[in-house]
Amino acid sequence: QVQLVESGGGLVQPGGSLRLSCAASGSIFSVYTMGWYRQAPGKQRELVATISAGYSTNYSDSVKGRFTISRDNTKNTVSLQVNSLQPEDTAVYYCNAVLRNRGGEYNYWGQGTQVTVSS
Repeated sequence: QVQLVESGGGLVQPGGSLRLSCAASGSIFSVYTMGWYRQAPGKQRELVATISAGYSTNYSDSVKGRFTISRDNTKNTVSLQVNSLQPEDTAVYYCNAVLRNRGGEYNYWGQGTQVTVSS
């Protein structure tokens, strides 16, 4: 059984910062791409950032220069440093990982962590 557990969300004022973290646990052979997505009320889930096992990163245009994704391959964790937050960044942020276990290669999601940007 594989689990992705996120932490670090919360309420922050505009211009503030947060650090989101996600840990993958369970029977894992390899972890490939990890990433963060978000879903605002009434909107579809959208890509925020991804990072490959080789540390190549990809960001959505809306967060470039403000958000930084990183990972620790020894701990199967991925983090997202979010700076200069704006009200439009308010959403549930979901961790995602493509990984291989004994059953094959699968795409896993965390339960989500709420980020609210408001004064």
